[in-house]
Amino acid sequence: MIVKKKLYMVETVSIFRHRYVVKAKEAGHANDEVVMNAIGAYNEDWNEFSQKHVGEDIVSTREITADEYFKIFDEDNDYLKNWTDVEKMQFVNVIDYKDE
Repeated sequence: MIVKKKLYMVETVSIFRHRYVVKAKEAGHANDEVVMNAIGAYNEDWNEFSQKHVGEDIVSTREITADEYFKIFDEDNDYLKNWTDVEKMQFVNVIDYKDE
């Protein structure tokens, strides 16, 4: 029996641990500087000490239609809107079931 494959949108959140070393009079001042320079606005003079990928968690999974795929593709990748449908479909990962 052949089962037709469907499209599923799987959304994840990726978590990184970042470290910054700040020389300051108080811990609160160090926190404020991290918020202002690393989190709030990009500052090319601000130095990150290190980072480590902690993990990636699935937050939702849902079946989508091909029309929904193309709509979401264009929303998320607006700079690629002019691509053909064939080019856009290159971003679909296909499971190769050995028993098919």
